[in-house]
Amino acid sequence: MVKEIVKDQEFLKKVSDDLTRKDMQVVRDLLDTIKANGEECACLAANQIGYTKRALVFFENGRVFTMINPKVVGHSQEAVEMEEGCLSLEGVQKVARYKTITVKYTDEKWNTKTTTYRGFTAECIQHMLDHFEGILI
Repeated sequence: MVKEIVKDQEFLKKVSDDLTRKDMQVVRDLLDTIKANGEECACLAANQIGYTKRALVFFENGRVFTMINPKVVGHSQEAVEMEEGCLSLEGVQKVARYKTITVKYTDEKWNTKTTTYRGFTAECIQHMLDHFEGILI
């Protein structure tokens, strides 16, 4: 189901819990919502649609990918300062992001994966991981 984008900063500041198999509706709602907002966003965290769960979706090369309970297990030494916007917030903020990250996560079929991301995709994932911790840019 396509969900409304949450803009309530108090809700967005809540730390998210791990997602379990019984929470798979969250993933379905994330997928429906990012597809409906694809022209406006490249990634979406569960708390942006009203769930305090550690799940995110993102576009890469025209496809949508899902990460459940992702954790950064490695990153480059170098970070880059950039400006980011957020679908849940107005304006842009300067942030520092690692150029490359390696993430361990579960996919929507409950397979454990470890993948390295660079550039814009790495930036998006780091932004979503901040959402899980209640960090707003």
